[in-house]
Amino acid sequence: MPPITNDWAEYLKPEYKKDYYRNLFNFIGNEYATHTIYPPGDDIFNAFHLTPLSKVKCVIIGQDPYHEPGQAHGLCFSVKPGVDIPPSLVNIYKELNSDLGCYIPDNGYLVKWAEQGVLMLNAVLTVRAHQAASHQGKGWEQFTDAAIDIVNRQDRPIVFLLWGGFARKKKYMLNNPKHLILEAPHPSPLSVYRGFFGCKHFSKTNEFLKANGVLPIDWQIENITGA
Repeated sequence: MPPITNDWAEYLKPEYKKDYYRNLFNFIGNEYATHTIYPPGDDIFNAFHLTPLSKVKCVIIGQDPYHEPGQAHGLCFSVKPGVDIPPSLVNIYKELNSDLGCYIPDNGYLVKWAEQGVLMLNAVLTVRAHQAASHQGKGWEQFTDAAIDIVNRQDRPIVFLLWGGFARKKKYMLNNPKHLILEAPHPSPLSVYRGFFGCKHFSKTNEFLKANGVLPIDWQIENITGA
């Protein structure tokens, strides 16, 4: 696993010394040596690499990386260019179109969001190929909960987007009155019509940021092919 070298490093340093993390580190090393694991090792910590703590404006919490070839690259909901857009992300794009008028792009590559301060953090950062949830309960949850707690303690306005039952369970950790917490059903086709469509979380996020003197997020993901 490549080290986290930006401002996250100092905040996360205590985790590296804990027994759970040593066990996790050894487990992950063995998994990569003996199985096909996603995302590629260099991409595990991309959420942290691409979104320094000092730049975080908004947090989106996912559950587990995509587990099919070429999809996962360390950001929840995002896939690499050239990969079919997953159904949940299709629905996110539909809500963006309805909420802010963003056109629906030809790709699911969300690095633009990360570079603007959207921390797209899965609770579990690795998975065996074709085996959803195969790395749950191995220690990642404790590590990413520590990261969420670090963000919660930041003394500035930040938006947390909690989509679906799993993400909403993290609400108990979020007790900083400076932050905005927005909840909705998951954008999965199974639940999107229960209130994700029409939640207007993207415009609400930007309104909150602007009201607090923070530059809003440009949510438009551009086409790659130019089509």
